[in-house]
Amino acid sequence: MRRLDKATVWIAAAAVAIAAVGIWLVWQSAPEVRGETHTISVVDGPDDDLRVALDATFYPPSPAPTGGRAPAVLLGHGFGGSKDSVRDEAVLLAQAGYAVLTWSARGFGRSEGEIALNSPDYEIKDTRQLIDWLAQRPEVALDKPGDPRVGMTGGSYGGAVSLMTAAYDARVDAIAPQITWFDLADALFPNGGGSGPESGVFKRMWAGLFFSRGGPATARPTTAPGAPAANTPPRPLTAEEARCGRFLPEICEMYELAAETGAASEKTIETLRRASPVSVQGRIKVPTLLLQGKRDSLFPLSHADANAKAIAATGAPVRVSWFDGGHDGGDGELDWLHEQVAGWFDHYLKKTPGSSPGSKFTVTRDGGRDPGTRRPVLVHADAPIYPGLAGTEVTDLPLTGGEQNVATPPGGAPASISSVPGLAAMAGGGAAGANLTNEMAGQSASFESAPLPAPLHVTGAPTVRVRVSGEGTVTLFAKLYDVGGPGTPPVLPAGQVSPIRLTIPKGAPQAEATVTLPAVDHLFQTGRRLRVTFTTTDLGYANATSPSVHGVALITPKVTVPKVAALSTPATGLPWWVWALPLAALLAAAVMLATGRLRRSAEPRDTALADVPLQITGLGKSYRNGDPAVSDLGFRVERGQVLGLLGPNGAGKTTTMRMLMGLIQPDSGEIRIFGHRVTPGAPVLSRLGSFVEGPGFLPHLSGRANLELYWRATGRPAGDAHVDEALAIAGLGAALDRAVRTYSQGMRQRLAIAQAMLGLPDLLVLDEPANGLDPPQIREMREVLKGYARRGRTVIVSSHLLAEVEQTCTHLVVMHRGRLVIAGPVEDLLGSHTETAQRGRLEDVFLELIGENA
Repeated sequence: MRRLDKATVWIAAAAVAIAAVGIWLVWQSAPEVRGETHTISVVDGPDDDLRVALDATFYPPSPAPTGGRAPAVLLGHGFGGSKDSVRDEAVLLAQAGYAVLTWSARGFGRSEGEIALNSPDYEIKDTRQLIDWLAQRPEVALDKPGDPRVGMTGGSYGGAVSLMTAAYDARVDAIAPQITWFDLADALFPNGGGSGPESGVFKRMWAGLFFSRGGPATARPTTAPGAPAANTPPRPLTAEEARCGRFLPEICEMYELAAETGAASEKTIETLRRASPVSVQGRIKVPTLLLQGKRDSLFPLSHADANAKAIAATGAPVRVSWFDGGHDGGDGELDWLHEQVAGWFDHYLKKTPGSSPGSKFTVTRDGGRDPGTRRPVLVHADAPIYPGLAGTEVTDLPLTGGEQNVATPPGGAPASISSVPGLAAMAGGGAAGANLTNEMAGQSASFESAPLPAPLHVTGAPTVRVRVSGEGTVTLFAKLYDVGGPGTPPVLPAGQVSPIRLTIPKGAPQAEATVTLPAVDHLFQTGRRLRVTFTTTDLGYANATSPSVHGVALITPKVTVPKVAALSTPATGLPWWVWALPLAALLAAAVMLATGRLRRSAEPRDTALADVPLQITGLGKSYRNGDPAVSDLGFRVERGQVLGLLGPNGAGKTTTMRMLMGLIQPDSGEIRIFGHRVTPGAPVLSRLGSFVEGPGFLPHLSGRANLELYWRATGRPAGDAHVDEALAIAGLGAALDRAVRTYSQGMRQRLAIAQAMLGLPDLLVLDEPANGLDPPQIREMREVLKGYARRGRTVIVSSHLLAEVEQTCTHLVVMHRGRLVIAGPVEDLLGSHTETAQRGRLEDVFLELIGENA
């Protein structure tokens, strides 16, 4: 049984080693990136007579590329945000080798100016001058003088500015806009044919949220761009700021008129379209990656479709991806989006050999649940062509339901609900707002299919033909539901709705129309039914206020649904390495047994040292060339001590600590922890917590998930981890639930210290724990370590911060050229050197000791 237990330990160790090698091969810690704050002065306005100061941050590529220059990326933020909103993505792009410039658009953050909704006269002139600024930076690669190699990306407002700038500035080489618009007039007044009553149905709630994010809450700051915020109460708003916030007065007037009348004037339509890619069709001729959210009632998938068609018509490469996110929530897929953007720019900006722009069309789909964590899994289906919203084939499904009367209530209330705009953002993301549907009695007409005999995956925009009878004008909101059996609430995919406005000609009995339902990618399972519903009200829109009754019927009782057969989804089963790693571990264990490397008996314990945390005797280790790294080293550490291990570079500190952890074998001597001799994989190492030679984590997981995964790997009960104490030590706040790849060096350092303290080990070994920490964090760590030792545990700290060691440590071991110089209490060490004792400075004593042993 003893031999079997030992073999089991070796098999487990082999598996861990193989996994560790794999992780090391696929990822190494990214370098820290530091942004440079700049105030960039630009000139804009219709007459080029307005000077505006923009608050910007420049992130140099890290590490610096060969040749010193790299392509640049302009990274824009969403409406209501600022340059700080996109800092994490900027850092990731800089770590990927790009020079990144973020800025707060005019009227936002600490930038001057007033919001003009990405007008060619204002925001687009600003971005063109930002490209001028990039052309002067020594870090940025140039295609020719004044022409930097530059890409643009950003979400929503920042996505539209990418498209518009590419149309107005030929120096833009590639773009990757996200969740943005094609026609802002159609986004806010969809399915209209002109202005006034023909302007479309006013998307009232989204327009109100849009306006509020540039409204009084973001009134002009009192300090200059780039300056630290003053710790003073905000100044009172002027009357104009209270009314319009930081919008241009004409933009404010446009919104006020639309909010009051529910319709758009001719000037409003013209202004919104001039700030949209619809106004520059044929002028965007650069490689374009369109990333559009499936959960987006503000800028639905139809806007990405229109952009894709317009840009592809010029011959430019276009790729379209529908992901699980958008203005209405969803997963967001931040890591995946970054990979797509970086891959696109690698191909078209860096022109990296072997890089690929990816499939022409990608859709995120539900991949079930992870068998281990039970968390939802997202998979990505690819197709070699972009099929548009009509799909590559269609299926007609018969619908039942005759003509039905629907009433428009007086005042347009109460209103039916399809989704609640902005709810997901207020709830912190996720799927909030995606299925909060509710139909008001008497206001809806529904037409339903039979239960499906087989699964049906709809990809695109279904269509129906509708006939409306009655008098005057009626507004209807069309929806496609996924309906189950009795007692099962219907599902409205992504909370999407298509508004239409029909006018029945005077003297005519009815009006007819082909209705394009919202574009979706949705799987209707076997036995489910499709339901097409028309309602007379919707909470998100301006509703008709005059009471009326109309009849609604289908001209042909069917719904035509598009499909894309070419979309292929990767298998979601366990990857090959899940099976290969155990086999490889068994093979490695067999080799160890065959070559005699498995020891036949356990090392005897020295009972006299059972309560001594650490004793090192005659320790020696040489480099491969024979030079000694550690020579005849010996010292002892007792409970309750905080021991500082000091020495100049090359003193052998790290080599000693690696032998202490069982990572390398000494050539001579021995190390005993609580009487047990330290060997690779020795059980006594479970009583040691360590952090040596920098932190290493899985970059795609959050800080919390990394700690939980580490502890599960120990095989010890979850209750023994004392995770709460470790998390308090980390002090990472909300960042604890963010991917580690977005952490700064200091944040990684704090997480590594917390990991070392999991389980509250009896012996804690930390190598340069203060690296990357700021002074307040160092002071906090000092008290944590001293308090940790006072509870009967032992701490060993290697550090080059001598003043910090003097304030933290009770005992010292000083090494030089692999040998012990002196060991003992800090007070004795200071008092034994009379020349420096009066000054009481450890730095002087240390230098004197090293000088004596040089």
